[in-house]
Amino acid sequence: MSYIKETEEYLKNVLKDCGYEIDNVVLESSQRRDLGEFQINCAMNLAKQYGKNPRKIAQDIVDHLDDRFVDINIAGPGFINVKVNEKNLVNKMNESINDFDKLIDKCEPKTIVIDYGGANAAKALHVGHMRSANIGESLKRLAVVLGNKVIGDVHLGDLGRQSGMVISEIKKRKPDLCYFDPNYKGEYPKLEITPEELADYYPTASAAAKEDENRLEEVRQITAWVDEGKEPYLSMWKDIVEVSKNEIKKTYDFLNCNFELWEGEMSSLNYVDDTLKILKPFMYESEGAQVIDVAKEDDKIEIPPLIVIKNDGATIYATRDLATIYSRMKNNNPDEIWYVVDARQGMYFEQVFRASYKSKLVPENVNLAHYYFGTMNGKDGKPFKTRDGGVLQLNDLLSMIREELSKKMDKYEDGSEKEEILDKLTVATVKFADLLPFRTTDYIFDIEKFSSFEGKTGPYILYTMVRINSILEKTNINNIKIDKICSETQRSIYIKLLELSRTLEKSYNEKTLSYICDYLFEVCSLFNKFYGECNIVNEKDESIKNNYISMLHLIYNTCTKLLDILAIKVPNKM
Repeated sequence: MSYIKETEEYLKNVLKDCGYEIDNVVLESSQRRDLGEFQINCAMNLAKQYGKNPRKIAQDIVDHLDDRFVDINIAGPGFINVKVNEKNLVNKMNESINDFDKLIDKCEPKTIVIDYGGANAAKALHVGHMRSANIGESLKRLAVVLGNKVIGDVHLGDLGRQSGMVISEIKKRKPDLCYFDPNYKGEYPKLEITPEELADYYPTASAAAKEDENRLEEVRQITAWVDEGKEPYLSMWKDIVEVSKNEIKKTYDFLNCNFELWEGEMSSLNYVDDTLKILKPFMYESEGAQVIDVAKEDDKIEIPPLIVIKNDGATIYATRDLATIYSRMKNNNPDEIWYVVDARQGMYFEQVFRASYKSKLVPENVNLAHYYFGTMNGKDGKPFKTRDGGVLQLNDLLSMIREELSKKMDKYEDGSEKEEILDKLTVATVKFADLLPFRTTDYIFDIEKFSSFEGKTGPYILYTMVRINSILEKTNINNIKIDKICSETQRSIYIKLLELSRTLEKSYNEKTLSYICDYLFEVCSLFNKFYGECNIVNEKDESIKNNYISMLHLIYNTCTKLLDILAIKVPNKM
């Protein structure tokens, strides 16, 4: 349990001893460190409740406080400012050096499914996929650290027109393959296709279909056959998806995005029939399609009916999303399902969620939530594009960042060590930049700025961690224990670490990693200030040196745990 939570429980008992009943007492971080490190601000609310002078109540509380606080003072109408007793502060730091959980508070455990990533089979990942992957992975890791069971699902877009595009291109280039011979009677072999071929087939077919109506009609027909499960097209497409999935996984692995489930729309087909049985009483015909009304009387905007089955009898994306929800409820029994998908899908998810609740596909006590995110833009303020105006592929962006970072790594000779450092720096650069803005905020990705080793950047954070680790490797101190506080900066670091629980709680509640990024930067800045003030390695007083090294262990262990939440790995050197 965190210091703040422990203290709030203590304060609640203090108020009870004073004769006051209150649901919650909040120990707030002070904005005026000259007055105190924390504030107790409940006196004003109690004054209204009990009809007393707030300063008198504040004084009554102060008179009942024990020695866990020092330099206690009352400001304004009844703000109680306190400073943490050094002994208590040191004890909390010591028990937290190798136990991150002592600094944080676990939440009531839940089972959560997070749908993020959203890659499309047979298509290259582009920069638009990056935020979903980064935010979703980190929210998953944060939820796990706080005590939840979490299942991450990449939810591949593995049905749709891309199947028709790719197979039509294969047919055009290799018409003699047995799959396209109507008289073929044998068993169909596994389709052999390379990642390089796949990368070329879709864009070529897409361009051709735009210019040729006959080609487009062929694409539509093959797509329909795949959706209907017609052979050999469905088996061909499954082989294509497997090759595509392996390529997609390489990029996600590089970004430290690890999905528990690699399912997609095809996986949901097994549940469509059962799902439609549940939905049937709530569907009606509209212009030949089967729809569900999801509007409510108090809606401020029009919420149109959700189309479940098209007028030609075919299922659509919404059908498969509802079937996916059904499968998740059946297989995982989650308390919550989070969708980390961009803001443009907001109306669609509102329709799907309402249909799920209305049909009892999902119980009312299960939280379906769409946590959307803002757009990552280039320096011109517009979505990242290639020079010819196309969508920038994610691997191309990563290569651009890596190239920029490589310019700063001149002291290293080319080789595996440099490559490993560059890999970790590239991931840190892109992730920290992507997670630093509040989740819903659009932001500009400036490669040069975010690749800098100075300022609020991933490389700055990693450089600080490597600096701390380098100092630890140079020292041989086994007695890791803090027994006193030697400077105001050291104390400021410890107070900052006490505030970690609030940072994680706020990040979790608001589903954004921005607070964790800011927190990491503040801790690293405080350490670097301390590093500039003290000669840690050459300190003559062994007692003081032990204190310094113990603090470094605490900072390093805490920050690397936070970096792991952000899915950022720390190199051994830089």
